[in-house]
Amino acid sequence: MKNLPNIAVKQSLSTLLQVVLLSLVWLLASRLSHSFLPAVPAGVLGMFLVLAALALGWLPLAWCKSGARWLLAEMLLFFIPATVAVVQYPQLMGSIGLRIVLVILLSTVLVMTVTSLVVDAGYKFEILLKRRKRQHGVS
Repeated sequence: MKNLPNIAVKQSLSTLLQVVLLSLVWLLASRLSHSFLPAVPAGVLGMFLVLAALALGWLPLAWCKSGARWLLAEMLLFFIPATVAVVQYPQLMGSIGLRIVLVILLSTVLVMTVTSLVVDAGYKFEILLKRRKRQHGVS
């Protein structure tokens, strides 16, 4: 029972370090995007950098898994600034408010749908890799 707080602290620190690692990757991607590929958003470039590092084995999945899960779980927090911006400009809402609301609703649905499909595909891919690993380990 005494070790339970220690485990929770270690998990929290691990998640925090992983979020910092992912943030550093984003910062690097932002610099690269700004300097060499201005047409490519930093988030997309960073995602490809992490994907490449995972695929090449340079970045073990355990080094970023809990941080990525935490970021996904707290994704709603990243939409708060957009909501505050809409509330701060009521005159904008009056003139083209319905169109803005429709765009926000449609984009939210699209983002949630695409995110769920990508997460589902990633989960299925992870299961497939584990099955292959098990099959090759048994043989």
